[in-house]
Amino acid sequence: MNQIDLSLREFSAALASKAPSPGGGGASALCGALAAALGSMVGALTVGKKQYAANESALLALGEKAEQARLELLALIDGDEAAFAPLAAAYAMSRDDPARAETIERCLGLAAAVPARIAELCCEVIELLEGYAALGSHLLLSDAATGAALAKGALKGAYINTKVNTVLMKDRKRAEEIDTHMEELLRSYSVRADAVCDAVAAALGF
Repeated sequence: MNQIDLSLREFSAALASKAPSPGGGGASALCGALAAALGSMVGALTVGKKQYAANESALLALGEKAEQARLELLALIDGDEAAFAPLAAAYAMSRDDPARAETIERCLGLAAAVPARIAELCCEVIELLEGYAALGSHLLLSDAATGAALAKGALKGAYINTKVNTVLMKDRKRAEEIDTHMEELLRSYSVRADAVCDAVAAALGF
């Protein structure tokens, strides 16, 4: 059974178990998907309200993008597990096998690619939540801020799960390119997520 088909109780139990997967990458993907879902909720509950009629088309456009991000992030929960299994198998290869080093390097690249994509999607979600916080109902601003906070945490988790693979790569040029990209995303979008939370706090008077 795919992990995304598990109940919340089952998934959290699997996460809490001694099994190596699901792990931090899958948890980050789930948090990112929840952040996107919160944005969609803000839009869904705002559309149709007369006082926000001027924002309706923009909110509908945000909703399409948020749904795409949510679904891709959910798929990456299983994608993270699928990328981890070959890496574990590569490390289990005999040290005398001449193909071991090359296989590990290839699998490290694949294992890094999944959390890197999760991080990119979390950045997209933060952008969407900026829009939801600006255009959504005042009554739902706290949900937009919660989404931004979740997306920031998911971004940092995905960053860490990318780094844990790139630090082991022998191709340092490729590893450094990935690391630089991830560091730029983390630095820029953490600030943007915090700005959403701060703006909402100011708007709500706390």
